[in-house]
This record gives sequence, structure tokens and C-alpha cells, in this order.
Amino acid sequence: MPVPKASGASPRRRCAIATPHTLATEAAADVIRSGGNAIDAALTAAFVLTVVYPHNTALGGDLIALVRQPDGTITSVNSSGPAGRHVDLADYRSRYGETMPVTGVDTITIPGAVAGLSAIHDLGASRAWSEHLTAAYDLAAAGAPVASSLAAAIREQLTLVLGDPGLATLLAPGGEPLRTGDQLVQPALARSLRTLAEDGPSTLYGGQLGRTLITGLAALGGQLDIEDLARFSPRLEEPLRGSVGQWDVWTSGPNSQGFLLLEILGALETLGPDCQPLGRDAGVLSELFRLATADRDRFLADPAFMKFRATDLLASERLLELARDAVQRTESPATNLLLGSGRPKGDTVAVVTADSEGRAVCLIQSVFHAFGAAILEPATGFVMHNRGSFFSLSPESVNQLAPDRRPAHTLMPVMVTRGPNLAWVVGTMGGKAQPQILAQVLLRLFAGQTPREAVAAPRWVVGGLEVDQVDEIAYVESPVVASARQGIRARLPMVDLPRHDETTGHAQAVAVLDDGTLVAASDPRSDGRGETAEVSE
Repeated sequence: MPVPKASGASPRRRCAIATPHTLATEAAADVIRSGGNAIDAALTAAFVLTVVYPHNTALGGDLIALVRQPDGTITSVNSSGPAGRHVDLADYRSRYGETMPVTGVDTITIPGAVAGLSAIHDLGASRAWSEHLTAAYDLAAAGAPVASSLAAAIREQLTLVLGDPGLATLLAPGGEPLRTGDQLVQPALARSLRTLAEDGPSTLYGGQLGRTLITGLAALGGQLDIEDLARFSPRLEEPLRGSVGQWDVWTSGPNSQGFLLLEILGALETLGPDCQPLGRDAGVLSELFRLATADRDRFLADPAFMKFRATDLLASERLLELARDAVQRTESPATNLLLGSGRPKGDTVAVVTADSEGRAVCLIQSVFHAFGAAILEPATGFVMHNRGSFFSLSPESVNQLAPDRRPAHTLMPVMVTRGPNLAWVVGTMGGKAQPQILAQVLLRLFAGQTPREAVAAPRWVVGGLEVDQVDEIAYVESPVVASARQGIRARLPMVDLPRHDETTGHAQAVAVLDDGTLVAASDPRSDGRGETAEVSE
């Protein structure tokens, strides 16, 4: 709802912002105070995050977003890049068998993030394209303090970091990993940001910046070429919608895994009000998480090659079947596991914004795994994603690697409306587990919790965040209530996690209350902040 007008005065635009890094939130708030809107705020934050959170996101990654206009129209921006024109399945199978590598130059698909940010800009930004890169450029050129999440990722992924000259020089100079609070200065990335600001996105997609990037990747054996970049453009699509009680939940369609969230929530809806998925029936919810993961592996791909439409998978009869299967599955013996090393520390960022004029953005951008392909192209400063690792090399898979084909994708922005009004904007880091994290956050919001309570509450994920983690293990934070832990343990082997562990993702949320009040909250598992800013006089 619009903010009520004060008597005799025009209301000033207000905007709520939540991101996983304080500097990104601050930059977005500054844009609002200077007269920007929710779209301007999201773009500015997104660029800053490519500088200060390179383990999670970069200009060499992908982007999928939802953008809402003041009239209530919601557009899905799918800027996930396909494989290049020259990939050859037989060649990959001869080298890798039926499983893609997790890192390396062969996992790099066309990076769609910059093109996606440009498409979002065209949907209603009030500031010039170049203005959205200013804060990011300043932080790359002058340096930014290393956040705790980044420092942990460098430490835990040090072998990968040291294995790439670009990453090693930047993040572990002299072989010593940067620590929390150290200055991270990125001159090559600063030059690229300045070039993007001055010449626009086309300099990457067919222009000089793209040629520089392709030359660097080709030296490593990469198969992308400048024509691959020049031919790429984001897709503006109708979002998927599912109804849960009085709310409509909106998300991105395939090749995004967004439909899995609607599966989980829709199946729970069929079980009625007596179901307690965050308490005694957490085992049922965990089984729905496992079933949704299986659906992703069986069905999700570039939509041009899927055998079933997302709407078919969300049919009421099928949701009933999923719920029945989740309830009836034979319980497994209780098992607890010791937590091993190498837990995921990053892959994605969520930026959520909403303003008092009805605009909103849920922007999810990613390098997929921590530091993506474990390649930083030194001439551009781009960390490259490893999104191609999600392809299958099996000839039977709908998600089979092929030229110009988009891989199954984990990024999935979410908005919730009630009637014509926006209620929440929610997004998360979490790789494969994004539908699970979002389901738990939304269930808490539906139950009346505040955004801060919902994103901070203890939670669990089944199967972890990354592509190479086992799907039959539950990672459970220790404060999860005893009744829920008992139900989970009865169904799945369980790994105990401490409170607010990054293994359960970084969620961000904005609420629009019935009186128009805007409330933002950032997950305490991240380095972020939620803030509401107002246009200055």
C-alpha cells in the first residue's frame, strides 16, 4: 500500500533494502537519499557486492531477478548464460565421463550478470547506468575491508585459491590468505568497472572488455568466443505463481529451480492446518525437501528441452501425491554424523528492495560455488562462475550439455503478494538448498514473524548447498527445536551445525506492512544489514 500522505505535503519516497554486506546496503541507501528508487538501490548494491563479496558473486557470474512496477506488474529477468557454441559433448565425455568437473575453465558458461543488471535498469531506474557503478568502482580502486564471510571462504578454499594465479595474487599474496579487516584492493576490476560505466554493457557483450576477457580465458583453454558474448541477451518472462492461503508466491520459471519452492509449499498446503512443518512434522518437510531435489535432478533444464512444463509439475493432483509420499516414507534409523571439512562458504547473494511507490526488486546473482570456477581472469579482474558444472554429461539427461543450452539453475528470486498488495520480497544464498531455505523463511512470515525473526530463526537444509554434496544428509543448526530435530533424525542422517551457520545460507527479506511501513532484515549469518532510507529534502 502507498504511504499515507501527510496533510498539506507530498510524501517523500522511502525504500527498504536488505543485502548480505553492510557496504552494499549503505551504498543503496545513499542512492535513495539522493532521489533514487528501489530499482536504483538494487542495482547499486549488486555492483558493490561484486567487489566486496567475490566468493559469492562477480561480474563473471549470472543473475535472475523479479522486478515489480508501481502498477503491480512483476517481470522475471532471466540472465543466466548458456554454454558456448563450440562445446562438444563427446569431447567432454571422453575427458570427464558422465559427470562435469566442479571447477576449471570447462565449467564457465556465458556470464549473464552485467546484461541482467542492464535489463533491470531499463525496467525503471531513475539514475543513469554509470551512477550505479560509482560506489563499486571506488571500493575496488581504494580498497574495502575483508568481511568475515570472505575471510572464512579464503581460508577454507585456500587450495583452490592458491591454484589460480589471479585468485592467489589477489586473495593470498605471498601465500598468506587475507584476514578479516585486511584491505582488498582490486585495480583490474576497478578498470573494468570504469569501462562498463563509460561504454555501457555492450563493451562486455561484443566489445573491447569482452575481447579482453575472452583472450584471458582462451589462454586457459576456454572455448567461449566473442561471438558467444555478442549473441547473448537476457530473457524477460512471466514469473511462476503459486497460492498459499491468502498469499500468492511469485518466482522465476525454468531453467530456474523456483518451481521447487511452489512444490514444497503447495504440498504442505494439502496437509492442512494440523501439519507443523517447523516442529513435530519437520521430518515430513525434510522429505519434501528431498523429493523436490529429486524433481530438480529429473526434470529441470533449459525449458526448450524439458519433458514437462513447470505448471504440470505443480498440478494439484501431483502436489497431493508429493505430500502423501512425504508422509508415508518409511522412517530410517536415527543417525548422527560428524561435520567434515570443506563446508560451502558462499555461492550467491540476494538483494531485496521495495519502495513506497510500489516498486520492488528481488535480485539473485551468483558465481555458483565459492569463487566459482576458481578462476580470476587477471586482465579484467573478473571472478568466473562455474555454472556449467550443473550440466550433466549423461546422454539420457534433459540437462545434458549442448551448444547454446542453458544449464539447470539454482537462482530463484521470490516475491509474495496478498491481493493487489506487495507483502514480502525474499531471497537467499543457498545453491541447491534455496527452495528449502526460502520455504522455512516464508512459513515463519506467514505465521506472523517479523522479517528479522524469520531470517534469523534456526533452520536446516537437506543435501547441502553445492552440486557435489550428498542429497541424503540433513544439516541442522543446534537451536532447531527438539521436536523438529527428532523428526528430521528419524528420516535422514543428520549433521549438527552451530547457531547461524553459513551452511544454511544467507536470507534477506523486506516486508510491506498493511499501513505501508517498510521493514528490512538481513540474515545474521551474513555480513549484511537491512535499512530503510528516505529521499532527502
